[in-house]
Amino acid sequence: MTEKLFYKNAYLWEAGARVERVEKRGKRVRILLDRTIFYPEGGGQPSDRGIIAGEGFRITVEKVEGKDEIWHEGKLEGRLPEAGEPVRLILDAEWRYENMRQHTGQHILSAVFKDLYDANTTGFQIFEGYNKIEIDYPGELTWEIILDVERTANGIVWSDLPVEVEVYENLPDELRKKLRKELSDKVKPPIRIVSIPGVDVIPCGGTHVRSTREVGIIKVVNFYRKSRKLWRIEFACGNRALKYLDELIADYWRSLDEMPNKNRPLVERVGELKAEIERLEEEKDGLRRELWRWKAKALLNNADEIKGVRVVSYIEDAPMKDAQAFVVYLVDKNPKTVALVAGENYVIFAKNREVGGLSMNDLLKAVLSEVGGGGGGSETLARGGGFRVSPEDVLNLARRLVGNYIK
Repeated sequence: MTEKLFYKNAYLWEAGARVERVEKRGKRVRILLDRTIFYPEGGGQPSDRGIIAGEGFRITVEKVEGKDEIWHEGKLEGRLPEAGEPVRLILDAEWRYENMRQHTGQHILSAVFKDLYDANTTGFQIFEGYNKIEIDYPGELTWEIILDVERTANGIVWSDLPVEVEVYENLPDELRKKLRKELSDKVKPPIRIVSIPGVDVIPCGGTHVRSTREVGIIKVVNFYRKSRKLWRIEFACGNRALKYLDELIADYWRSLDEMPNKNRPLVERVGELKAEIERLEEEKDGLRRELWRWKAKALLNNADEIKGVRVVSYIEDAPMKDAQAFVVYLVDKNPKTVALVAGENYVIFAKNREVGGLSMNDLLKAVLSEVGGGGGGSETLARGGGFRVSPEDVLNLARRLVGNYIK
């Protein structure tokens, strides 16, 4: 069993240890030590990073995992270490300390949600730049509620309350009743209880700061509903909160600077821009339909007439989605009309509903049987692609066959 020095002193950034086992996987290595300051991933907290160094080798630790036996995995430089060798452990102290601040901040935030709104935290995870909790809350969260929780939480942070950790083999009933969340049967002794006097009492296996003051600040940055009763709250603490806000503010001002009107607030400038886009979309739609009207007129003037049906056929340069929009317009506005269109590795067959007997899907199947490819559709519209021949050859075949289907 690995001795867990991070539980004895969460601020221990360097220590000595001895190698017990080594597993090599290419240029990476997994190493088991007799003791460690590296916290393994678990309970929503990511594993520590850092260096394990010995005579003639150095391991950049990127992943730590395990419970009784804690394995350290990373990139090996130099020779392979051997069992029994002494090593020096050096944590990425900034990474660890910020994770301690985030984890302690989560305890405070979750406790306040429970106290003010009876919302239980059901999930927690620390990411690189922010954290998330998921809370069970059947009502409608608003920014007013979030800010109420945030102000209360930061009041606790700035009160400089101690963060206490005690370990129990058997949890006293009196203490069990004080827990913010019922103790799971999966939690086996020794049971670590993290408490902030007057604020929170909770079982937890993570690392924490000694005082709420060290959390610095708690800032909720986003929230949204995950399901009917489940909400996700994204937040950051300490330096990560400042970094997140700095990036957010920089993005705000860069975005505002891109606007024709550069005056605050940004939401009004976005509203103006959306209104202009909607106006331009309406104008573009009008121009598109005018273009379609003239294009349809030109194509109909050159259409073949087969058994009283005008058959329009042409090679199209546009993508299939745009081509289909025009083809549907063409046959919809012109009775007794069939359109056969071939583009780059696609065809579209369409007809006006007044054209009887002819099934576009049947016509496409007949074409596919000779040129290969796939596709399908309905009586009025069919599409295909993946042919073994050129678009021109596909279109010529469709023109030859269409008359066989018109009644």
